[in-house]
Amino acid sequence: MFGRRGTSPSGAAPGRPFRPDAAEASPLAAPIEEVAVKSDAATPEGSQAEAPQPKPEPNDRKSRKSGEYYETKGQIFSALVEAIDLSQLSRLGPEDARDEIRDVVNDIIALKNVVMSISEQEDLLEDICNDVLGYGPLEPLLARDDIADIMVNGAHTVYIETEGKMQQTGVHFRDNAQLMNICQRIVSQVGRRVDDSSPICDARLPDGSRVNVIAPPLAIDGPALTIRKFKRDKLTLDQLVKYGSITPEGATILQIIGKSRCNVLISGGTGSGKTTLLNCLTAYIESTERIITCEDSAELQLQQPHVVRLETRPPNLEGEGEITMRDLVKNCLRMRPERIIVGEVRGPEAFDLLQAMNTGHDGSMGTLHANSPREALSRLESMITMGGFSLPSRTLREMIVSSIDVVVQAARLRDGSRRITHVTEVMGMEGDVIITQDVFLYDMIGEDPSGRILGRHRSTGIGRPRFWERARYFGEEHRLAAALDASEQPEYVNE
Repeated sequence: MFGRRGTSPSGAAPGRPFRPDAAEASPLAAPIEEVAVKSDAATPEGSQAEAPQPKPEPNDRKSRKSGEYYETKGQIFSALVEAIDLSQLSRLGPEDARDEIRDVVNDIIALKNVVMSISEQEDLLEDICNDVLGYGPLEPLLARDDIADIMVNGAHTVYIETEGKMQQTGVHFRDNAQLMNICQRIVSQVGRRVDDSSPICDARLPDGSRVNVIAPPLAIDGPALTIRKFKRDKLTLDQLVKYGSITPEGATILQIIGKSRCNVLISGGTGSGKTTLLNCLTAYIESTERIITCEDSAELQLQQPHVVRLETRPPNLEGEGEITMRDLVKNCLRMRPERIIVGEVRGPEAFDLLQAMNTGHDGSMGTLHANSPREALSRLESMITMGGFSLPSRTLREMIVSSIDVVVQAARLRDGSRRITHVTEVMGMEGDVIITQDVFLYDMIGEDPSGRILGRHRSTGIGRPRFWERARYFGEEHRLAAALDASEQPEYVNE
Protein backbone atom coordinates (compact mmCIF):
# COMPACT_ATOMS: atom_id res chain seq x y z
CA MET A 1 0.00 0.00 0.00
CA PHE A 2 1.03 3.54 -0.66
CA GLY A 3 2.97 5.23 2.08
CA ARG A 4 3.62 2.10 4.14
CA ARG A 5 6.91 1.64 5.86
CA GLY A 6 7.84 -1.84 4.68
CA THR A 7 5.26 -4.58 4.35
CA SER A 8 1.73 -4.74 5.62
CA PRO A 9 1.42 -5.66 9.31
CA SER A 10 -0.59 -8.71 8.36
CA GLY A 11 1.49 -9.68 5.38
CA ALA A 12 -1.38 -8.88 3.03
CA ALA A 13 -0.71 -8.07 -0.57
CA PRO A 14 0.07 -4.43 -1.29
CA GLY A 15 -2.84 -2.21 -2.25
CA ARG A 16 -3.06 0.43 -4.94
CA PRO A 17 0.23 2.14 -5.86
CA PHE A 18 0.85 5.80 -5.29
CA ARG A 19 -0.42 8.04 -8.08
CA PRO A 20 0.81 11.64 -7.69
CA ASP A 21 -1.93 12.93 -9.98
CA ALA A 22 -4.73 10.98 -8.30
CA ALA A 23 -5.90 13.89 -6.18
CA GLU A 24 -4.92 17.26 -4.91
CA ALA A 25 -3.16 17.59 -1.60
CA SER A 26 -5.47 17.26 1.35
CA PRO A 27 -5.53 20.50 3.36
CA LEU A 28 -6.49 18.56 6.48
CA ALA A 29 -3.59 16.15 6.74
CA ALA A 30 -1.78 16.87 10.01
CA PRO A 31 1.94 16.50 10.66
CA ILE A 32 2.79 13.03 11.97
CA GLU A 33 4.24 14.45 15.20
CA GLU A 34 0.98 16.19 16.13
CA VAL A 35 -1.23 13.26 15.33
CA ALA A 36 0.90 10.71 17.09
CA VAL A 37 0.79 12.65 20.35
CA LYS A 38 -2.79 13.93 20.28
CA SER A 39 -4.97 11.41 18.59
CA ASP A 40 -7.16 9.76 21.21
CA ALA A 41 -10.36 11.68 20.47
CA ALA A 42 -13.87 10.80 21.46
CA THR A 43 -16.61 10.56 18.92
CA PRO A 44 -20.14 11.85 19.40
CA GLU A 45 -22.30 9.84 21.67
CA GLY A 46 -24.66 7.65 19.80
CA SER A 47 -21.93 6.73 17.31
CA GLN A 48 -22.38 3.04 18.08
CA ALA A 49 -25.79 3.12 16.46
CA GLU A 50 -26.05 1.97 12.88
CA ALA A 51 -27.13 5.35 11.51
CA PRO A 52 -24.08 7.18 10.12
CA GLN A 53 -25.01 10.57 11.56
CA PRO A 54 -27.09 10.09 14.71
CA LYS A 55 -28.34 13.12 16.59
CA PRO A 56 -26.60 13.46 19.95
CA GLU A 57 -28.81 13.45 23.00
CA PRO A 58 -28.29 16.17 25.60
CA ASN A 59 -26.29 15.21 28.70
CA ASP A 60 -25.96 11.56 27.69
CA ARG A 61 -22.76 10.72 29.52
CA LYS A 62 -23.18 6.98 29.23
CA SER A 63 -22.60 7.10 25.51
CA ARG A 64 -19.01 8.16 25.94
CA LYS A 65 -16.40 5.62 25.07
CA SER A 66 -14.85 3.55 27.84
CA GLY A 67 -11.25 3.71 28.98
CA GLU A 68 -10.67 0.27 27.45
CA TYR A 69 -11.80 1.61 24.07
CA TYR A 70 -9.28 4.47 24.23
CA GLU A 71 -6.51 2.13 25.34
CA THR A 72 -7.18 -0.16 22.40
CA LYS A 73 -7.37 2.80 20.09
CA GLY A 74 -4.03 4.12 21.34
CA GLN A 75 -2.33 0.78 20.69
CA ILE A 76 -3.75 0.53 17.19
CA PHE A 77 -2.78 4.10 16.44
CA SER A 78 0.79 3.48 17.54
CA ALA A 79 0.94 0.50 15.21
CA LEU A 80 -0.53 2.64 12.43
CA VAL A 81 2.24 5.22 12.86
CA GLU A 82 4.81 2.46 12.46
CA ALA A 83 3.10 0.90 9.45
CA ILE A 84 2.32 3.93 7.31
CA ASP A 85 4.00 7.23 6.54
CA LEU A 86 1.24 9.62 7.56
CA SER A 87 3.09 12.65 6.23
CA GLN A 88 2.65 11.27 2.71
CA LEU A 89 -1.14 11.19 3.01
CA SER A 90 -1.26 14.88 2.10
CA ARG A 91 -0.49 13.82 -1.45
CA LEU A 92 -3.79 11.96 -1.64
CA GLY A 93 -7.29 13.33 -1.74
CA PRO A 94 -9.37 13.08 1.44
CA GLU A 95 -11.35 10.01 0.35
CA ASP A 96 -8.30 8.11 -0.91
CA ALA A 97 -6.43 8.94 2.29
CA ARG A 98 -9.33 7.64 4.40
CA ASP A 99 -9.42 4.41 2.39
CA GLU A 100 -5.68 3.99 2.88
CA ILE A 101 -5.91 4.45 6.65
CA ARG A 102 -8.90 2.11 6.95
CA ASP A 103 -7.07 -0.62 5.03
CA VAL A 104 -4.04 -0.45 7.31
CA VAL A 105 -6.11 -0.28 10.53
CA ASN A 106 -8.11 -3.33 9.47
CA ASP A 107 -4.84 -5.21 8.92
CA ILE A 108 -3.60 -4.17 12.36
CA ILE A 109 -6.82 -5.29 14.05
CA ALA A 110 -6.55 -8.69 12.37
CA LEU A 111 -2.86 -9.05 13.25
CA LYS A 112 -3.35 -8.17 16.91
CA ASN A 113 -6.46 -10.36 17.23
CA VAL A 114 -8.42 -7.45 18.69
CA VAL A 115 -11.93 -8.59 19.66
CA MET A 116 -14.43 -5.93 18.61
CA SER A 117 -17.96 -5.87 17.34
CA ILE A 118 -18.58 -4.60 13.82
CA SER A 119 -20.04 -1.34 15.12
CA GLU A 120 -17.10 -0.82 17.50
CA GLN A 121 -14.65 -1.44 14.69
CA GLU A 122 -16.46 1.07 12.47
CA ASP A 123 -16.35 3.60 15.32
CA LEU A 124 -12.64 3.02 15.73
CA LEU A 125 -11.93 3.38 12.01
CA GLU A 126 -13.94 6.61 11.82
CA ASP A 127 -12.29 8.03 14.96
CA ILE A 128 -8.78 7.44 13.68
CA CYS A 129 -9.57 8.84 10.21
CA ASN A 130 -11.09 11.94 11.78
CA ASP A 131 -8.09 12.44 14.07
CA VAL A 132 -5.55 12.13 11.27
CA LEU A 133 -7.32 13.97 8.46
CA GLY A 134 -10.05 16.08 10.02
CA TYR A 135 -11.15 17.76 13.21
CA GLY A 136 -11.48 14.75 15.48
CA PRO A 137 -14.73 14.58 17.49
CA LEU A 138 -16.13 17.59 15.64
CA GLU A 139 -16.31 15.85 12.27
CA PRO A 140 -19.76 14.25 12.69
CA LEU A 141 -21.18 17.55 13.93
CA LEU A 142 -19.66 19.47 11.02
CA ALA A 143 -21.20 16.95 8.61
CA ARG A 144 -24.72 17.66 9.87
CA ASP A 145 -26.50 20.40 7.96
CA ASP A 146 -29.17 20.96 10.63
CA ILE A 147 -26.69 22.46 13.11
CA ALA A 148 -26.29 26.25 13.13
CA ASP A 149 -23.63 26.61 15.85
CA ILE A 150 -21.11 24.37 17.60
CA MET A 151 -19.87 25.65 20.98
CA VAL A 152 -17.00 23.87 22.72
CA ASN A 153 -16.46 24.95 26.35
CA GLY A 154 -13.37 22.99 27.21
CA ALA A 155 -12.60 19.38 26.39
CA HIS A 156 -15.68 17.77 27.96
CA THR A 157 -18.53 20.18 27.19
CA VAL A 158 -19.89 20.63 23.68
CA TYR A 159 -23.17 22.39 22.87
CA ILE A 160 -24.95 22.73 19.54
CA GLU A 161 -27.77 24.90 18.30
CA THR A 162 -30.29 23.14 16.10
CA GLU A 163 -33.76 24.30 15.11
CA GLY A 164 -33.21 27.43 17.16
CA LYS A 165 -32.63 25.53 20.42
CA MET A 166 -29.45 25.00 22.43
CA GLN A 167 -28.61 21.48 23.60
CA GLN A 168 -25.63 19.75 25.13
CA THR A 169 -24.14 16.79 23.31
CA GLY A 170 -22.18 13.79 24.53
CA VAL A 171 -19.22 14.75 22.32
CA HIS A 172 -15.97 15.29 24.17
CA PHE A 173 -12.24 15.44 23.55
CA ARG A 174 -9.59 13.36 25.24
CA ASP A 175 -8.24 16.44 27.03
CA ASN A 176 -7.64 20.14 26.53
CA ALA A 177 -4.37 19.44 24.76
CA GLN A 178 -6.18 17.58 21.99
CA LEU A 179 -8.80 20.35 21.73
CA MET A 180 -6.03 22.96 21.49
CA ASN A 181 -4.32 20.92 18.77
CA ILE A 182 -7.52 20.91 16.70
CA CYS A 183 -7.96 24.66 17.24
CA GLN A 184 -4.42 25.24 15.97
CA ARG A 185 -5.09 23.02 12.97
CA ILE A 186 -8.17 25.07 12.07
CA VAL A 187 -6.59 28.53 12.33
CA SER A 188 -3.33 27.52 10.63
CA GLN A 189 -5.24 26.84 7.41
CA VAL A 190 -5.90 30.57 7.01
CA GLY A 191 -2.41 31.62 8.10
CA ARG A 192 -3.31 32.50 11.69
CA ARG A 193 -2.20 31.23 15.06
CA VAL A 194 -3.59 30.74 18.54
CA ASP A 195 -1.30 30.30 21.55
CA ASP A 196 -0.43 31.90 24.89
CA SER A 197 0.88 35.04 23.20
CA SER A 198 -2.13 35.31 20.86
CA PRO A 199 -5.02 33.65 22.69
CA ILE A 200 -7.91 35.14 20.64
CA CYS A 201 -8.32 34.28 16.97
CA ASP A 202 -10.97 34.47 14.26
CA ALA A 203 -10.72 32.04 11.36
CA ARG A 204 -12.85 30.08 8.93
CA LEU A 205 -13.21 26.51 7.75
CA PRO A 206 -12.82 25.57 4.07
CA ASP A 207 -16.61 25.51 3.66
CA GLY A 208 -16.88 29.12 4.85
CA SER A 209 -18.03 28.41 8.40
CA ARG A 210 -16.89 31.08 10.84
CA VAL A 211 -14.61 30.10 13.74
CA ASN A 212 -13.64 31.89 16.94
CA VAL A 213 -11.07 30.50 19.36
CA ILE A 214 -10.15 31.85 22.78
CA ALA A 215 -7.44 29.90 24.52
CA PRO A 216 -5.96 29.75 28.03
CA PRO A 217 -5.01 31.72 30.05
CA LEU A 218 -7.99 33.85 28.98
CA ALA A 219 -10.31 30.82 28.84
CA ILE A 220 -10.03 29.43 32.36
CA ASP A 221 -11.64 26.01 31.85
CA GLY A 222 -9.83 25.13 28.65
CA PRO A 223 -9.97 26.38 25.04
CA ALA A 224 -13.36 27.78 23.96
CA LEU A 225 -14.13 27.06 20.31
CA THR A 226 -17.21 28.47 18.58
CA ILE A 227 -18.15 27.54 15.02
CA ARG A 228 -20.96 29.30 13.14
CA LYS A 229 -21.93 26.83 10.43
CA PHE A 230 -23.58 27.72 7.16
CA LYS A 231 -25.83 25.58 5.11
CA ARG A 232 -24.28 24.01 2.04
CA ASP A 233 -27.13 25.43 -0.03
CA LYS A 234 -27.30 29.20 0.33
CA LEU A 235 -30.66 30.40 1.63
CA THR A 236 -32.80 32.61 -0.59
CA LEU A 237 -35.61 35.04 0.15
CA ASP A 238 -38.04 32.45 -1.18
CA GLN A 239 -36.84 30.02 1.49
CA LEU A 240 -37.15 32.71 4.17
CA VAL A 241 -40.77 33.10 3.06
CA LYS A 242 -41.23 29.35 3.39
CA TYR A 243 -39.81 29.42 6.93
CA GLY A 244 -42.10 32.30 7.91
CA SER A 245 -39.29 34.85 8.40
CA ILE A 246 -41.06 37.22 6.00
CA THR A 247 -44.18 37.25 3.81
CA PRO A 248 -44.05 37.08 -0.01
CA GLU A 249 -44.96 40.77 -0.13
CA GLY A 250 -42.22 41.63 2.34
CA ALA A 251 -39.73 39.60 0.30
CA THR A 252 -40.75 41.54 -2.80
CA ILE A 253 -40.07 44.81 -0.99
CA LEU A 254 -36.60 43.56 0.02
CA GLN A 255 -35.92 42.47 -3.57
CA ILE A 256 -36.79 45.93 -4.82
CA ILE A 257 -34.59 47.53 -2.16
CA GLY A 258 -31.67 45.37 -3.33
CA LYS A 259 -32.25 45.97 -7.04
CA SER A 260 -32.84 49.72 -6.77
CA ARG A 261 -29.43 50.30 -5.16
CA CYS A 262 -30.60 51.48 -1.75
CA ASN A 263 -27.89 51.75 0.89
CA VAL A 264 -28.89 49.12 3.44
CA LEU A 265 -27.92 48.53 7.05
CA ILE A 266 -28.92 45.13 8.44
CA SER A 267 -29.31 45.20 12.20
CA GLY A 268 -29.90 42.40 14.69
CA GLY A 269 -28.68 40.51 17.71
CA THR A 270 -26.29 37.56 17.81
CA GLY A 271 -27.64 34.61 15.84
CA SER A 272 -30.55 36.58 14.40
CA GLY A 273 -29.65 35.83 10.78
CA LYS A 274 -27.96 39.09 9.70
CA THR A 275 -25.39 37.45 7.44
CA THR A 276 -28.00 35.13 5.95
CA LEU A 277 -30.20 38.12 5.15
CA LEU A 278 -27.26 40.01 3.68
CA ASN A 279 -26.54 37.04 1.41
CA CYS A 280 -30.19 37.01 0.33
CA LEU A 281 -30.19 40.71 -0.56
CA THR A 282 -26.96 40.49 -2.55
CA ALA A 283 -28.63 37.93 -4.83
CA TYR A 284 -30.49 40.82 -6.50
CA ILE A 285 -27.37 42.76 -7.44
CA GLU A 286 -26.84 42.88 -11.20
CA SER A 287 -24.23 40.47 -12.47
CA THR A 288 -22.46 43.30 -14.32
CA GLU A 289 -21.64 45.23 -11.12
CA ARG A 290 -18.23 45.16 -9.45
CA ILE A 291 -18.64 44.21 -5.79
CA ILE A 292 -15.98 44.39 -3.08
CA THR A 293 -16.56 42.67 0.26
CA CYS A 294 -14.68 43.47 3.49
CA GLU A 295 -14.86 40.96 6.33
CA ASP A 296 -13.00 39.82 9.42
CA SER A 297 -13.47 36.19 8.32
CA ALA A 298 -14.65 35.72 4.75
CA GLU A 299 -18.09 34.10 4.96
CA LEU A 300 -20.31 35.89 2.46
CA GLN A 301 -21.42 33.71 -0.45
CA LEU A 302 -22.00 36.10 -3.33
CA GLN A 303 -22.97 34.50 -6.62
CA GLN A 304 -22.05 37.34 -8.97
CA PRO A 305 -19.02 36.83 -11.24
CA HIS A 306 -17.28 40.16 -10.48
CA VAL A 307 -16.56 39.97 -6.75
CA VAL A 308 -13.36 40.90 -4.89
CA ARG A 309 -13.18 39.46 -1.37
CA LEU A 310 -11.01 41.19 1.22
CA GLU A 311 -10.21 39.94 4.72
CA THR A 312 -8.59 41.58 7.73
CA ARG A 313 -5.28 40.33 9.14
CA PRO A 314 -4.17 40.18 12.79
CA PRO A 315 -0.72 41.42 13.87
CA ASN A 316 2.26 39.08 13.73
CA LEU A 317 4.37 37.94 16.67
CA GLU A 318 6.12 41.31 16.79
CA GLY A 319 2.76 43.11 16.90
CA GLU A 320 3.14 44.42 13.36
CA GLY A 321 1.44 43.89 10.04
CA GLU A 322 -2.16 44.24 11.24
CA ILE A 323 -4.72 45.14 8.57
CA THR A 324 -7.91 46.47 10.13
CA MET A 325 -11.41 46.68 8.71
CA ARG A 326 -10.94 50.40 8.28
CA ASP A 327 -7.80 49.79 6.21
CA LEU A 328 -9.81 47.51 3.91
CA VAL A 329 -12.74 49.89 3.52
CA LYS A 330 -10.44 52.84 2.82
CA ASN A 331 -8.43 50.84 0.29
CA CYS A 332 -11.41 49.41 -1.56
CA LEU A 333 -12.47 52.97 -2.45
CA ARG A 334 -9.40 53.00 -4.74
CA MET A 335 -10.46 49.76 -6.44
CA ARG A 336 -13.31 51.21 -8.51
CA PRO A 337 -16.12 49.47 -6.62
CA GLU A 338 -19.76 49.82 -7.60
CA ARG A 339 -20.99 48.28 -4.36
CA ILE A 340 -19.16 47.82 -1.07
CA ILE A 341 -20.33 45.07 1.29
CA VAL A 342 -19.01 45.16 4.87
CA GLY A 343 -19.58 41.88 6.71
CA GLU A 344 -19.89 43.55 10.10
CA VAL A 345 -19.49 47.19 11.10
CA ARG A 346 -18.05 47.37 14.60
CA GLY A 347 -15.62 50.29 14.76
CA PRO A 348 -14.30 53.43 13.07
CA GLU A 349 -14.75 51.83 9.64
CA ALA A 350 -18.35 53.01 9.99
CA PHE A 351 -17.14 56.50 9.05
CA ASP A 352 -15.47 55.29 5.85
CA LEU A 353 -18.49 53.18 4.91
CA LEU A 354 -20.78 56.19 5.27
CA GLN A 355 -18.36 58.23 3.18
CA ALA A 356 -18.47 55.55 0.48
CA MET A 357 -22.27 55.38 0.53
CA ASN A 358 -22.43 59.15 0.19
CA THR A 359 -19.96 59.46 -2.68
CA GLY A 360 -21.43 57.44 -5.51
CA HIS A 361 -21.34 53.86 -4.23
CA ASP A 362 -25.08 53.40 -4.04
CA GLY A 363 -26.35 49.98 -3.08
CA SER A 364 -23.66 49.37 -0.47
CA MET A 365 -24.59 47.20 2.50
CA GLY A 366 -23.38 46.26 5.95
CA THR A 367 -24.47 44.59 9.18
CA LEU A 368 -24.13 45.56 12.82
CA HIS A 369 -25.37 44.43 16.22
CA ALA A 370 -28.36 46.37 17.52
CA ASN A 371 -31.83 45.64 18.86
CA SER A 372 -33.83 48.13 16.80
CA PRO A 373 -33.41 50.34 13.72
CA ARG A 374 -33.12 53.48 15.84
CA GLU A 375 -30.52 51.84 18.08
CA ALA A 376 -28.60 50.80 14.96
CA LEU A 377 -28.31 54.44 13.87
CA SER A 378 -27.23 55.46 17.39
CA ARG A 379 -24.57 52.75 17.39
CA LEU A 380 -23.22 54.01 14.07
CA GLU A 381 -22.80 57.44 15.63
CA SER A 382 -21.16 55.96 18.73
CA MET A 383 -18.69 53.86 16.73
CA ILE A 384 -17.58 56.89 14.73
CA THR A 385 -17.16 58.98 17.88
CA MET A 386 -15.20 56.24 19.66
CA GLY A 387 -12.97 55.97 16.60
CA GLY A 388 -11.50 59.36 17.45
CA PHE A 389 -13.49 61.57 15.05
CA SER A 390 -14.28 64.90 16.72
CA LEU A 391 -17.24 65.88 14.55
CA PRO A 392 -20.32 67.53 16.06
CA SER A 393 -23.24 65.19 16.70
CA ARG A 394 -25.45 67.01 14.23
CA THR A 395 -22.83 66.66 11.49
CA LEU A 396 -22.57 62.91 12.12
CA ARG A 397 -26.34 62.51 12.05
CA GLU A 398 -26.61 64.47 8.82
CA MET A 399 -23.99 62.16 7.33
CA ILE A 400 -25.97 59.09 8.49
CA VAL A 401 -29.21 60.48 7.05
CA SER A 402 -27.62 61.25 3.69
CA SER A 403 -25.95 57.81 3.52
CA ILE A 404 -28.36 55.18 4.88
CA ASP A 405 -31.63 54.61 3.02
CA VAL A 406 -33.07 51.54 4.75
CA VAL A 407 -32.48 49.66 8.00
CA VAL A 408 -33.65 46.02 8.01
CA GLN A 409 -34.03 44.56 11.50
CA ALA A 410 -33.67 40.82 12.08
CA ALA A 411 -34.52 39.16 15.39
CA ARG A 412 -34.29 35.76 17.00
CA LEU A 413 -37.44 35.24 19.05
CA ARG A 414 -37.60 33.39 22.35
CA ASP A 415 -38.95 30.21 20.68
CA GLY A 416 -35.82 30.05 18.50
CA SER A 417 -37.51 31.28 15.32
CA ARG A 418 -35.98 34.10 13.27
CA ARG A 419 -38.08 36.92 11.88
CA ILE A 420 -37.50 40.11 9.93
CA THR A 421 -39.24 42.52 12.28
CA HIS A 422 -38.69 45.95 10.67
CA VAL A 423 -38.04 47.44 7.27
CA THR A 424 -37.42 51.05 8.22
CA GLU A 425 -36.57 54.10 6.11
CA VAL A 426 -34.28 56.89 7.22
CA MET A 427 -36.29 60.00 6.33
CA GLY A 428 -34.24 63.01 7.41
CA MET A 429 -33.60 65.35 10.33
CA GLU A 430 -35.99 67.25 12.53
CA GLY A 431 -33.87 69.55 14.60
CA ASP A 432 -31.06 67.32 15.92
CA VAL A 433 -33.12 64.12 15.77
CA ILE A 434 -33.03 61.53 12.98
CA ILE A 435 -36.53 60.78 11.68
CA THR A 436 -37.33 57.21 10.61
CA GLN A 437 -40.41 55.64 9.09
CA ASP A 438 -41.43 51.96 9.31
CA VAL A 439 -42.45 50.48 5.96
CA PHE A 440 -43.01 46.91 7.11
CA LEU A 441 -43.41 45.44 10.61
CA TYR A 442 -43.82 42.15 12.41
CA ASP A 443 -46.43 42.04 15.20
CA MET A 444 -46.31 39.31 17.83
CA ILE A 445 -49.85 38.38 18.89
CA GLY A 446 -49.35 35.45 21.25
CA GLU A 447 -48.16 31.88 21.35
CA ASP A 448 -49.63 28.45 20.84
CA PRO A 449 -49.82 25.73 23.56
CA SER A 450 -46.39 24.42 22.57
CA GLY A 451 -44.75 27.81 23.17
CA ARG A 452 -44.40 28.70 19.50
CA ILE A 453 -44.80 32.42 18.89
CA LEU A 454 -47.63 33.53 16.62
CA GLY A 455 -47.36 36.76 14.68
CA ARG A 456 -48.01 38.58 11.46
CA HIS A 457 -46.16 40.78 9.03
CA ARG A 458 -47.92 43.88 7.76
CA SER A 459 -47.34 47.05 5.83
CA THR A 460 -47.70 50.25 7.88
CA GLY A 461 -49.97 51.67 5.17
CA ILE A 462 -47.74 54.48 3.93
CA GLY A 463 -48.58 55.52 0.38
CA ARG A 464 -45.11 55.95 -1.06
CA PRO A 465 -41.88 55.19 0.78
CA ARG A 466 -38.91 57.48 0.35
CA PHE A 467 -37.18 55.02 -1.99
CA TRP A 468 -40.17 55.11 -4.37
CA GLU A 469 -38.29 57.28 -6.86
CA ARG A 470 -35.37 54.86 -6.85
CA ALA A 471 -37.78 52.00 -7.51
CA ARG A 472 -39.35 53.92 -10.37
CA TYR A 473 -35.94 54.65 -11.89
CA PHE A 474 -35.30 50.90 -11.99
CA GLY A 475 -38.80 50.10 -13.26
CA GLU A 476 -39.99 48.51 -10.03
CA GLU A 477 -42.64 50.98 -8.85
CA HIS A 478 -45.60 48.83 -9.92
CA ARG A 479 -44.30 45.78 -8.06
CA LEU A 480 -43.58 47.95 -5.02
CA ALA A 481 -47.10 49.42 -5.04
CA ALA A 482 -48.67 45.96 -5.37
CA ALA A 483 -46.56 44.55 -2.51
CA LEU A 484 -47.42 47.45 -0.20
CA ASP A 485 -51.14 47.22 -1.02
CA ALA A 486 -51.29 43.44 -0.56
CA SER A 487 -49.46 43.49 2.78
CA GLU A 488 -51.78 46.08 4.33
CA GLN A 489 -54.09 43.16 5.09
CA PRO A 490 -52.29 41.34 7.94
CA GLU A 491 -51.17 37.86 7.02
CA TYR A 492 -50.43 35.23 9.63
CA VAL A 493 -47.21 33.57 8.61
CA ASN A 494 -46.48 31.12 11.43
CA GLU A 495 -49.73 29.82 12.80
